[in-house]
Amino acid sequence: MAVIELTKDNFESTINDNDIVIVDFWAPWCGPCRGFAPVFEAAAEKHPGIVFAKVNTENEQELAGFFQIRSIPTLMVFREQVILYSEAGSLPGHALDGLIEQVMGLDMAQVHKDIAAQQNQQA
Repeated sequence: MAVIELTKDNFESTINDNDIVIVDFWAPWCGPCRGFAPVFEAAAEKHPGIVFAKVNTENEQELAGFFQIRSIPTLMVFREQVILYSEAGSLPGHALDGLIEQVMGLDMAQVHKDIAAQQNQQA
């Protein structure tokens, strides 16, 4: 599957309509972002059931601000509308593959249960 470009217009629907979405926050002037792009694209080819998307922080400053992106590249992984990973810095291919395996192996029923328990404690 090709990497898609996310904007404020399609971000929410992309996250809500797909089980796993991996988002790369980047900018055209960022050297490490350009270096990470082939790794990200190769992972997209290896995992056709996952949505791989990019947010150009120059064009989508509102999205970058909402997610408090302070450094780029920043990689964010959503599964069932839950942010499971958010980290600045690029990953080598094997580390990205390992992260994807971990995300796919999670018991999301337990994750949702844990989130509900945390929210109840805060209420």
